[in-house]
Amino acid sequence: MKRRYFGTDGIRGQSNTFPMTPDLAMRVGIAVGTIFRRGAHRHRVVIGKDTRLSGYMLENAMVAGFTAAGIDAFVLGPIPTPAVAMLTRSLRADIGVMISASHNPFQDNGIKLFGPDGYKLSDELEMEIEELLEKDMMAQLAKAGEIGRAKRVDGVHDRYIEHAKRTLPRDVTLQGLRIAIDCANGAAYRVAPAVLWELGADVVTIGNEPDGVNINLECGSTHPATLQRKVHEVRADIGIALDGDADRVQIIDENGKIIDGDQLMAVIAESWAADGMLRGGGLVATVMSNLGLERFLAGKGLGLQRTKVGDRYVVEHMRQHDYNVGGEQSGHIVLSDFGTTGDGLVAALQILACVKRSGRTVSEICNRFEPVPQVLKNVRVKAGQPLEDAAVRQAIADAESELAKNGRLLIRPSGTEPLIRVMAEGDDRGQVERIVDELIGVIGSVRNAA
Repeated sequence: MKRRYFGTDGIRGQSNTFPMTPDLAMRVGIAVGTIFRRGAHRHRVVIGKDTRLSGYMLENAMVAGFTAAGIDAFVLGPIPTPAVAMLTRSLRADIGVMISASHNPFQDNGIKLFGPDGYKLSDELEMEIEELLEKDMMAQLAKAGEIGRAKRVDGVHDRYIEHAKRTLPRDVTLQGLRIAIDCANGAAYRVAPAVLWELGADVVTIGNEPDGVNINLECGSTHPATLQRKVHEVRADIGIALDGDADRVQIIDENGKIIDGDQLMAVIAESWAADGMLRGGGLVATVMSNLGLERFLAGKGLGLQRTKVGDRYVVEHMRQHDYNVGGEQSGHIVLSDFGTTGDGLVAALQILACVKRSGRTVSEICNRFEPVPQVLKNVRVKAGQPLEDAAVRQAIADAESELAKNGRLLIRPSGTEPLIRVMAEGDDRGQVERIVDELIGVIGSVRNAA
């Protein structure tokens, strides 16, 4: 069955346009509530959101759906995605929901779902939800006396703050560090600066004045230039850039250089291996991670296991093979000793621990390897399947043959946007750029002819 609603990270789209309508959000609440209404106990869902304007609309719609299905709704308000995952387990909820489109602009929104164990749902469960969404919802509604209740939960920010603080090693404080943090006008605008300040840092905060439409707007991990300027302005030791729901992070060193997720995973894996904490003999990343990371780990006697794109697939592999470090180049860092999903703030705290223990600068700590030249470009596609075209397939085969053992080629449809992503990497930058441009041209010509 072809997916109609779910992508690589839940359901996502433009607000008030299918599938991100209040009608579908309510139906998702009913469908998910029906599936997780197991056993005789009083069932509950926790619902968090980021700061985008449409969150109010979708939150109310989902509360209506879940309560109609007989589920009590615990409404958390704006809070990071990893906090929702943590609170799903902590509050012994049957389901966790995060209403967010992560790093996308405010016009978009999305629905991320967590099971009672705090992990994102499997492909099989998502397909079960999709099948139920196509059926008559009236048959799924609870009886009048079994309708759920809804209430806002106080103190959830404090619970997450304490959880995050406990992930910093006990022998480390952040005293003496000046930290600039960009909260992307998103879900972590309150909790992230509080955690850093309570751990002893001198904190300079930007992106902490959400108004419903400025989330990720020229700020956060997808627009790091704003934080780079602030690091220079206040002479910070480090910059921490989160995204709209705070499940990803980019670090800015004291010189204003951007440190991506591959470098951060290398730092954490090397540190944890030295401390005897690393499990699995390496880490798990996606096919997008740089070849330089793989070579660095191999030089340390560590391995790199690759999955398809999506932190959910990274986590699945980590669980199946007992790894405790994984993530994506984009900055989704999953540390399963501390949580079940990506947590930008917790990952940043591990980097800060390495900085404090070593007494070295962020630039010295975080430049672990020289990245192999990597070029990624996107082609916007409104309809059709250009990757199935014979000319495109031949062009891809020719490019793979040319790169051979000196690089990698990856072409895939985006799971969150109507794009085809074309990525190539290899030791010869000129060759890589030419191959990507040629493939973009072929795909684009097929798209325009369709």
